[in-house]
Amino acid sequence: MNWIRPSTLRRIGVLGMNRRNVAYISRYNDRSNYPLVDNKLKTKIIAEKMGLRVPELLHTITTQHEIEDVARVLENLNSFVIKPAQGSGGKGILVIKGRKPEGYVKSSGDIVSVNDVKRHLTNTISGLHSLGGRPDVAIIESLVETTDTFEAVSFEGVPDIRLIVFKGFPVMGMLRLATRESDGKANLHQGAVGVGLDIGSGRAIAAVQHNRLVERHPDTNAALSNVQVPNWPDLLYLAASCFEATRLGYLGCDIVIDRHR
Repeated sequence: MNWIRPSTLRRIGVLGMNRRNVAYISRYNDRSNYPLVDNKLKTKIIAEKMGLRVPELLHTITTQHEIEDVARVLENLNSFVIKPAQGSGGKGILVIKGRKPEGYVKSSGDIVSVNDVKRHLTNTISGLHSLGGRPDVAIIESLVETTDTFEAVSFEGVPDIRLIVFKGFPVMGMLRLATRESDGKANLHQGAVGVGLDIGSGRAIAAVQHNRLVERHPDTNAALSNVQVPNWPDLLYLAASCFEATRLGYLGCDIVIDRHR
């Protein structure tokens, strides 16, 4: 493993996580607003009030008693996503893309039973996936289907775009692409590919997986240097709108390109 001095990183313009937290997030944000972005349910409610397009909220579960009735709640849903309101690192997200007589079909193609779903919900509300292990709320929302633009560079999952907004201006962006390893979820901690984007044009600059540069998607073998995010000006406007919605000076917005909207 090759190591590099922190002073060298600063000199070439790399912003480390500790400096980001102290010099930007803590400095420019009122702590009273932190709960608005540390809780996906609160963030979703704010976004909906602002008229921003977000996946439809189908149901929330807060108690074990409600879990016993989940089969009825899900009986008319062929696809959905379950996630913890206060999860971190992509933990606790269950993506269901269809159903068969024997159970629900995950994005990976694996089958899970209704009892598996109940167990997942129990773990979620007990805080297994939440920040600090606090009791949590399970969110059930609609599944977003990706545009054909990214079909060759994302494996069995929906890619998303993370835009960093500073004092109302988008300053950095990246595209996260699902892989077999990440179980169809666009989460870097679980093995997804991160593609750095030029903030002015939405074109790919470089890509990494597990902190190593990659030129092609590990599952589809598609070249990542050719990626161009469509409707880029609209996404920059949406990111700025996220800033207004939460009244924060520094906010990460996960934006999904959806063929239905």
